[in-house]
Amino acid sequence: MRDVVAYMLLSLDGVAETPDQFVLDFDEVMYDNLRAVIASQDAVLLGRAMYEEWSTYWPDSDHEPFAGFINAVPKYVATARPFEPGWNATTVVDGSFEDVVRELKGRPGGDIGVHGSLTLTSSLLAADLVDRLRLVVAPVAVGEGRRLWDGARDPQWWELERVVGTPSGSMLADYRARR
Repeated sequence: MRDVVAYMLLSLDGVAETPDQFVLDFDEVMYDNLRAVIASQDAVLLGRAMYEEWSTYWPDSDHEPFAGFINAVPKYVATARPFEPGWNATTVVDGSFEDVVRELKGRPGGDIGVHGSLTLTSSLLAADLVDRLRLVVAPVAVGEGRRLWDGARDPQWWELERVVGTPSGSMLADYRARR
């Protein structure tokens, strides 16, 4: 069975909203980590808002390694309002996204990535559909903003697989769900 892997950028105090405002020094260790994360993925899950933002930026971007990856990989977009995608390799899912994720997990293939998409990631965590977390924790406390587990009700236990410090002071922390 394939793993759903959520790659998230967080502040030291757990804020995951608008990481472009606090992850300011993406160093080579962080780029190597990103390359490793995307190398194992052959599908990506996106929320509608992230799709709308990224579909206007990434198709014309040469910011590697992510541009080549995200433009080519099959993308599944969760939405309550169906739309016609303009970005290649996009499937719009207007039904039960959890059912689609379960079906994707049962197919042969690599990891299924979740990048950004804070609301979607939180709902997948609540549905116990995320198998691994690949966190980049920036060395800054930003105070306010949505967090990955805002509103979580039941404890979820995770096993630490790896932790690495980076030259810019960020921490890379990889976890696997304990089930």
